[in-house]
Amino acid sequence: MNGTSEGQAPTAVTAPDLARAPTTERRNPGQLPDHRAAFAAAPLALGVVDGEGLVVDANDALAELLGAAPDELTGRLAADLVDLASDARTWHAYREVLRGRQAKLRCTRRLKHPDGHSLWVQITVSPMPGAQDRTVLLAATDISARRELQARLRHLQMHDPVTRLPNRSLFFERLAAALEAGAYDDTGTGRIGLCYLDLDGFKAVNDTLGHRVGDRLLTAVAERLTRCADEAGHGRAAAPLVARLGGDEFALLVEDSTGTDQLADLADAALKALQEPFDLSGQRLSVSASIGVVERRAAGTTTTCLMQAADTTLYWAKSDGKARWTLFDPERNAHRMTRQSLSSSLRPAVERGEFVLDYQPLVRLEDGGVRGVEALVRWQHPHFGLLTPNRFIGLAEEDGSIVQLGRWVLRTACRQARQWQLENPGRPPVFVSVNVAVRQVWDSDLVADVADILAETGLAPELLQLELTESAVMGSAGRPLQALQSLSDMGVRIAIDDFGTGYSNLAYLSRLPVSVLKLDGSFVRGFQYDAEAGEAHINPADEVIVEALVQLAHRLGLTVTAECVETTSQAARLRRIGCDTGQGWLYSRPVAPDRISALLAAG
Repeated sequence: MNGTSEGQAPTAVTAPDLARAPTTERRNPGQLPDHRAAFAAAPLALGVVDGEGLVVDANDALAELLGAAPDELTGRLAADLVDLASDARTWHAYREVLRGRQAKLRCTRRLKHPDGHSLWVQITVSPMPGAQDRTVLLAATDISARRELQARLRHLQMHDPVTRLPNRSLFFERLAAALEAGAYDDTGTGRIGLCYLDLDGFKAVNDTLGHRVGDRLLTAVAERLTRCADEAGHGRAAAPLVARLGGDEFALLVEDSTGTDQLADLADAALKALQEPFDLSGQRLSVSASIGVVERRAAGTTTTCLMQAADTTLYWAKSDGKARWTLFDPERNAHRMTRQSLSSSLRPAVERGEFVLDYQPLVRLEDGGVRGVEALVRWQHPHFGLLTPNRFIGLAEEDGSIVQLGRWVLRTACRQARQWQLENPGRPPVFVSVNVAVRQVWDSDLVADVADILAETGLAPELLQLELTESAVMGSAGRPLQALQSLSDMGVRIAIDDFGTGYSNLAYLSRLPVSVLKLDGSFVRGFQYDAEAGEAHINPADEVIVEALVQLAHRLGLTVTAECVETTSQAARLRRIGCDTGQGWLYSRPVAPDRISALLAAG
């Protein structure tokens, strides 16, 4: 018999019923049903909470976890016991579970034990199965050991094993947090600063002394940088974060910086600290560092932008001579970005036909007649407007696109010279002078290109003049010299541009297949003229040099062209000295082909 009246169903005992049972009954598991005994003896900390949030029952595990007797927990607000009201989101979710509008709440809380130690607890609150009065079950699990292990693992993951400094991951985490909207408020400056540091010549230490010594050096550097950061942070809310980003690169991050002066002082202190020799187990080493310094408002700045600026500025510090710090300069950066943009679009620009040629007359000083023209390339850039050669020729030589561009210039100039010849059959034809970069000689078959273009355009070889700089020609040997000789044998004139500013190896000059010397404009500018006084002011040294060069050239069978002729007095003096042709604004600025056509037709 089961103790019930015949025909009467047994009454189920629910958790709420257990919670309302007399204390003596609840404290004697042997007299309770199995699931009540299981609740009391469970190793998992459990508590029963009513719809008002009051604890109606708690097992021994929960009492032990919270450092109290089970009876002391009864009647207490569960939210107070496990800190559920400390943030609005958790408190709202907890109340929704009590009201039956949410199925479960899970959160993690840091609790203070009565004996003084702290513990991390994972709390789960969920409705009691079968309960009719919105009673909920609260379960608590001590996860302190797991959190401690996670913290240890995170420390290892976020710190460099060699220097024990924060590593790249932690640095970028801190930087991203510092730049988040809302991370800076009215209590701070709203600014951020970064010193991006790289050791000069660290690779040589690794290569000559080994990686063990290299690691010791990195550790010693880290200690000195940390000392600098601590001193810089004295009296402030926080010291700069020192991190090793990898290799021999370090960063000092300053949150709430007060301006560029603060970052400059920090960079100065870091450089001075590293200048002192390092004594590493008998090895005495001296190193230096280069530092890129960036300081700006945090609002509107991104991690990518800040690091790009720091990397660029560090490159400037290296290229400016190392062992120094350099402050980010927006103007210099804009120039660099423009240069990079031009470099990346050079090759496509040739294919798109964005280049044009202007021409400047080369005039006989004896009678003022046009003897030839120099082709000068311009880039009609879609964004930056008309660019002169000094903006892009150097870039073209660096990336090799000068070969493609030079071939286009040569073909266009020769075609134009031939057209002028056909348009003016009654006058002697003018030659066209084209600048050639030494890389065109090395990276292409210049002789074949010239031969093909002359054949294609129908221009006679003697109507083409190729200009190379003095430094390029004077050092010519091997293939370049052979190319110049072949071009000269073909009948093409070879001119040395800017003569007098390079090697000026006059003995070597006699062995080169050169036809023309173009005197650098700096000599001509020495022939000044005072319009108000009506008299010339000639630099005696320039006059002697020009006269000597002209006489030497003529004895070698060369003709001489003077560049940058701007006044009639300069032209008259050059003519008396014996210079053959002149080029400059006195006669004409570089102009479009149709202007040269009109000039030739009028002459």
